[in-house]
Amino acid sequence: MKEYKVGVVGATGMVGQRFVSLLENHPWFRLAALAASPRSAGKTYEEAVGARWAMPTPMPGEAKKMVVMDAADVAAVAAKVDFVFCAVDMKKDEIKALEEAYAKAECPVVSNNSAHRFTPDVPMVVPEINAEHIEVISAQRARLGTKHGFIAVKSNCSLQSYVPALHPLMRDYGVSKCLVCTYQAISGAGKTFETWPEMVD
Repeated sequence: MKEYKVGVVGATGMVGQRFVSLLENHPWFRLAALAASPRSAGKTYEEAVGARWAMPTPMPGEAKKMVVMDAADVAAVAAKVDFVFCAVDMKKDEIKALEEAYAKAECPVVSNNSAHRFTPDVPMVVPEINAEHIEVISAQRARLGTKHGFIAVKSNCSLQSYVPALHPLMRDYGVSKCLVCTYQAISGAGKTFETWPEMVD
């Protein structure tokens, strides 16, 4: 089985940290590049993140001593990987431009950001529901002028948790309405009872 070399763009933030922790000992992916803002570039990942490491497990040993690259140095990052996960904290137009730059450098982008969720030729796939939407990538490649590069986005974090369970209920049992309360402004920001006890209220 092929092992893919993976980069994390936006590696020092909360979501980037989650990607780094999930990639530890992964059977398909090998962490090959970490990229972030210029203020983190040139430092080891351990130095760049420091006390801000927020995951419940220790920082993976393979990531600690990796030197963080500048996310804006697209060609250098793209040269080290087969594709990147993108989780940057920037303005939406800046995210769109950065992700398209990676795609145009023939580096596929799997984005955790919302910037491209409404771009018509960028697939937002929940595999259990709309795997066929991946076919729109050919139109995106034609627009971007790429052969290998593309952008795909994941859905909103709350949607991906309950939509796969609702889908068969809607299809098979006619469920047409559902009330959902996500509290994603708390959980999505990485806040916990320990770090933000006001959450209890």
